[in-house]
Amino acid sequence: LKIKEDESFKVKVLPTFRPDKAMEISADDFISWLQKLEKISEVTISTYDDFLQALEARIKFFHSVGCRIADHGFNNTVPYAEVSKEEAKAIFKKVLEGKSISLEEENKYKTYTFIFVANHYYKLRWTMQLHIGALRNNNRRIFESLGPDTGFDSIDDRSIAYPLSRLLDSLEKENSLPKTILYTLNPKDNYVLGTMIGNFQGDGIPGKMQFGAAWWFNDNKDGMIEQMKALADLGLLGRFVGMLTDSRSFLSYTRHEYFRRIACNLIGQWVENGEVPDDKKLLKNIVEGICYKNAKNYFGI
Repeated sequence: LKIKEDESFKVKVLPTFRPDKAMEISADDFISWLQKLEKISEVTISTYDDFLQALEARIKFFHSVGCRIADHGFNNTVPYAEVSKEEAKAIFKKVLEGKSISLEEENKYKTYTFIFVANHYYKLRWTMQLHIGALRNNNRRIFESLGPDTGFDSIDDRSIAYPLSRLLDSLEKENSLPKTILYTLNPKDNYVLGTMIGNFQGDGIPGKMQFGAAWWFNDNKDGMIEQMKALADLGLLGRFVGMLTDSRSFLSYTRHEYFRRIACNLIGQWVENGEVPDDKKLLKNIVEGICYKNAKNYFGI
């Protein structure tokens, strides 16, 4: 926010809403995180309705300071379960009382809470990103010594197609599915996501559902090529919003140049092979779209 207020810095720097801790109800630090949420939202949280009110307050605050994108990390697999609000309330109450919950109850809580926040994203015309398939904190000894996010995560291989389909459809049937970008950490799911986005396009938004760029362990030459090939095989590469980067790692911004070179080389190979028309105007529009214009139009910022 300080950078945003600096009028001498002309680049737009806007926050993204990342409510992962709100979803991790079984985490050891969930209660302590709730206390932080109470303080910053100025909402006393003694019930699930209070909790949802606090989340809504944070979404509104983020929107007021320019946020237009939300990001969710779905570790392991995508949570989905049929659930009523009364069930979600009861599960939340159990955790507040210090009781343990089952994996099924955790999935129910995550499903209801996710649908709640996603509804608000839709109302505010935000874009929702889903990062799927990380297997976190594999080395328990190192985790207990250094904590999370210290380099001991890897790729999960659990099935994601069915729960992802049901989760997206739960929003679609209420006409409240936001613009969505799906990322997979496991390249075996490239075709899963490449076909899943076709199920939920619409609202008069070109490329409303996006198969996101190669991510993390796939964020290399081969990974980028395989992601773009899958998207070109299954959908419209010309609508692709292109590469993104980790804002916490300043040097990673060079990957945009890396990506552009790889994308142009791939398309150039297709032209040489006679698989794509050798039409400079067409190719210029595709490349400019993937590298800049599509993202600018898609995010509207």
